[in-house]
Order: sequence, then structure tokens, then C-alpha cells
Amino acid sequence: MATFPSEIVEALRQEHLCVLGGFSTEDPTEHALNPTVRSLALIGPDEPSFWDHFKNSVEYNDGQPDPMDRWSKRVIENISSKFGLKPYFPFGGPPFAPFYSWALKTGRIYASPTKLLVHDTAGLFVSFRGALGLPYHVDFDHEASPCTTCHKPCLSACPVDAFAEGTYNATACRDELTSGDRQDCTGQGCAARRACPISQRFARVDEQSQFHMRSFI
Repeated sequence: MATFPSEIVEALRQEHLCVLGGFSTEDPTEHALNPTVRSLALIGPDEPSFWDHFKNSVEYNDGQPDPMDRWSKRVIENISSKFGLKPYFPFGGPPFAPFYSWALKTGRIYASPTKLLVHDTAGLFVSFRGALGLPYHVDFDHEASPCTTCHKPCLSACPVDAFAEGTYNATACRDELTSGDRQDCTGQGCAARRACPISQRFARVDEQSQFHMRSFI
């Protein structure tokens, strides 16, 4: 297999994006991919520079809804067009592209004890702005799950035990965020995500977490 093309890496880097992981396949239709796709790369923010770059974009400053989704679509479609790739996005549905199952195939992103996805360098702060489908096989890096040797503080960090039943209680989470009694999660990001030791080493700024939490609410 080929290594991931350096010219695509550089095009992503210029937009403060990076490849979070990927996989190759002999049967793209099995993974809800275009029949021409042979490899899929999941794309996310390249921290800590991503947020300042995004804040300077037209989409962030034009006052229209969904600025990050619109920015992601423009940027990733431009890169896809330049290199003859197929773009995918985790928004715009239904139907929605199966980013969760794609992530689990990368060998760098795993289901954490909370069932939220965890990445080997981004921890529970992993997020996707899109994906690139390549028409050839690529050899991607793999890393073991960081949860294997972790004491799992994410399970007990949530102030409303939103993960206590083995699934994510989004209603309890949203009620907590809108109650006004406690502002840690709205101000700094999800407490469970912040408790992850890998997340604590990941340079994501509070302002970016606040943006995502407002969008969730």
C-alpha cells in the first residue's frame, strides 16, 4: 500500500486540519462509500491552531447559522476537488454518514468506557470535520486504545451521571447545561471528556468547547 500523499497532508495543514486515522477496503459499498473509494481518511482539527484559524473565516463572521459546518463543507470540498477525492461529512442528513463505525475501523479511534469515541492523541475531544475518500489503497498508522491501561475517570466525572446506564443520556446532559446551576461543562467542555488523561494533554481551547456546547444546547 501507498503512504498517505504528502500534498494532501499539506493542503489540510494549510487549513489547520489533519488526518485522525483511516482505513482501506476492498468492498466500499459495505461501508456506505462510493464504489470508486478504496481508502477513507477521517479529518479533524489540527490543534491548537485550528480555532483561531476558523474564527478568521467568512463563515464564522457572517452571522449565518451553522458556521463550522459551512466552513468544513467549503474547505473539504475544495481539497477534494483539487485532488480528485470524494468528500463526506458528519452533518447534512438524514441519512447521515456512519462516522462512528468508520472511526472504529481506523485502529486509532476506539469506543471509550462511556461509548464516546476516544482517539490516541485527541482523547475524548476527538471530532470530525469530514472525511476524504481516495480511489487507491493507503497504509494508515495504528495505535492501541488508550483506555486499556487507564483508570477510567470519564465514567465518574459527569455531574448528572449521564453515562451511568451504559448509554448516553442526552436529555439529562442538556437539562444540566441549561439549568444555570453549574457552568463548568458549558464553560470548559464536557466534564467526562475533560477527565480523560489523553484529553488533558490535548491543546483544545475553552472557547472552542464553549462553541460546541452552545451548538449542542
